[in-house]
Amino acid sequence: MGSLTDKPITVIGGGLAGCEAAWQAAQLGVPVLLYEMRPKLMTPAHKTDKLAELVCSNSLRSDLIDKPAGLLKEEMRRLGSLIIRCADQAALPGGGALTVDREKFAQLVTEAIESHPLITVVREVVTEIPKEGPVIIATGPLTHDALAGKIRDLIGADFLYFYDAVSPIVDAETIDYEKCFWGSRYQDEPAYLNCPMTEDEYRRFWEALVNAERHEPHEFEKAIFFEGCLPIEEMARRGYLTLAYGPLRPTGLIDPRTGKRPFAVVQLRPENAEMTMFNLVGFQTSLKWGEQKRVFRLIPGLESAEFLRYGYIHRNTYINSPIALKPTYQFKGRDDLFFAGQLTGVEGYIESAASGLVAGINAARLTRNEPLLVFPRETAIGSLVHYITSADPKHFAPMNINFGLLPPLERKFRPKEVRYRLMVLRALEKLDEFIAKNGLQRHQGKYEGWSG
Repeated sequence: MGSLTDKPITVIGGGLAGCEAAWQAAQLGVPVLLYEMRPKLMTPAHKTDKLAELVCSNSLRSDLIDKPAGLLKEEMRRLGSLIIRCADQAALPGGGALTVDREKFAQLVTEAIESHPLITVVREVVTEIPKEGPVIIATGPLTHDALAGKIRDLIGADFLYFYDAVSPIVDAETIDYEKCFWGSRYQDEPAYLNCPMTEDEYRRFWEALVNAERHEPHEFEKAIFFEGCLPIEEMARRGYLTLAYGPLRPTGLIDPRTGKRPFAVVQLRPENAEMTMFNLVGFQTSLKWGEQKRVFRLIPGLESAEFLRYGYIHRNTYINSPIALKPTYQFKGRDDLFFAGQLTGVEGYIESAASGLVAGINAARLTRNEPLLVFPRETAIGSLVHYITSADPKHFAPMNINFGLLPPLERKFRPKEVRYRLMVLRALEKLDEFIAKNGLQRHQGKYEGWSG
């Protein structure tokens, strides 16, 4: 593949957004320098030197086309997303979710990036914003302090921040499978290992959880948790039945030992293809490690569980994008500077990668003296960037993709499932028109010909 220009794009950050941005730009014929500070300097969350390492869940959420996350993935497939392609190749059984073997996924992304003829990976710590552009900053929620300071100086306002908690992982060999059963709430495929609870077992667990000792943030920091990723103990404190109607809801699950629906269910998700590790679904936590072992061993089937990774809490940093960014992901004060990923206030793996996709395309188009693109608001990709660049800056908070971000249909449709399907059809139609109009390459989707 030959380069259409000799002027390289600098991408800072080798996470999902940075890798997607680098890939998109290189696929358009523009050389890329991709900077990643690991392994020279590790973060509190990362464990390897692989690009696109998943540090929280190994689920990229729903892959069903009539769900918001599924729509976003389909749009990204049609735009040739590297992240979604590698996720599809590393997929594990996950019901309607796209769940991946995290090691295989990171390896696939790393190999694709390092073997691309127009991408050069530089393993160095970046502490200054490069003066020569185009530049894409995709350093994520754990941006190095020195660079974060430069970004803060550039924007002229402090970063916003919240705390994100990670779920624990247990050794599969230490689970008591006699007390568990395979099943899924909404899919025929037995995607999850379920630990059923009676009401007495649930009450004992809930009381221990709400009284357990947790790690507290420093006094000078305010803990602001993203609603979509609340620690399990924070949810439990909201009420006795909050968990039973939330992540522990038994909807659609029948215990084959009793023939009845349990009072509550804790679901375990395989972490790898070999199923040697299981993640406690929805159990993001800030509890101290000793307390995690004590409390989570009250879950039936986990009485002797060995924890391969305890849950932990880390600070996520993001900029006030409504003040700072254009709908092209350009910084308002400098046209050749782009931001992407969780640093922009999109929340989630695929949302981060989607922002990198747009930033990479636009940085390449800027280099090639082509008009930059603003994706249609009716698409999932366009609705995300619309949100982060038009929200009230005084109350700006991270956001996952959801149908509430898309503009309403011209008239009301009921039930909501019909409305959502029509919104999906509209989004895909608008995206295909947008791709054709702007000379982008249209790639094969998973849901070609889907009509709802």
